[in-house]
Amino acid sequence: MTLRQAGRHANRSQRCAGFTLLEVLVALAIVGTALGASLRAVGSLTQNSTDLRASLMATWSAENRLSQIRIAGEWPQLGNRNFDCPQGDLALVCQESVFATPNPAFRRVEVGVVDASNPERRIIKLTQVVPNGL
Repeated sequence: MTLRQAGRHANRSQRCAGFTLLEVLVALAIVGTALGASLRAVGSLTQNSTDLRASLMATWSAENRLSQIRIAGEWPQLGNRNFDCPQGDLALVCQESVFATPNPAFRRVEVGVVDASNPERRIIKLTQVVPNGL
């Protein structure tokens, strides 16, 4: 091998070392896309956790009211009423509806729970049939 051929061989090996700008940009685009997808997944998990907590708290509020009716032997009046039923730091509003049933010795009580900041969004609704405790 002559000196000139050895110089050409050395130049080729020097040019092949490292990454090109295009390769670096493609790698950055792939990493950026993966990080974006990860952030969306974490955000979704956080939202699901918040919704699950609100659902649990709303269920407790509705069950508390229905238990109160059962324990007191209350004969609820027909109609609708709303009352605050907060749980922890969550502001909730209970919407109670009492309906007559085909059997006059029973009434159907429905308790729906909504978020106080968004009353159009009902979180949960529970129903119970109450006997007349006369």
